[in-house]
Amino acid sequence: MTTIYKIISAAEWRAAEAEGVFRGAAVDLADGYIHFSAADQVEETAARHFAGMTDLLLVFVDANKLGDALKWEISRGGALFPHLYAPLPIGAVTHVAPLPLGAEGRHDFSGRL
Repeated sequence: MTTIYKIISAAEWRAAEAEGVFRGAAVDLADGYIHFSAADQVEETAARHFAGMTDLLLVFVDANKLGDALKWEISRGGALFPHLYAPLPIGAVTHVAPLPLGAEGRHDFSGRL
């Protein structure tokens, strides 16, 4: 299994659970795909795009369940990032964990990845 990660607010996740799919956050909807990160990218994603934010969740997704709608595309620094060109089915989610802020104001990933 290849796991990819999505950082979202708890409110966005509750809405996705109620609907059975996650259609994307505002940035995803604007870009036309859902942004994900690989394990070696997610901490930098949190620091760049979610700095200081609370009430976040780290959503673990089985990339193998997303089919051809998942594309690995060049993004930040020339790295390949996973982008989903479809709604995320809740059935592809393997785990959801709180993503708290640590003492230094950075999100604490210890024991999560």
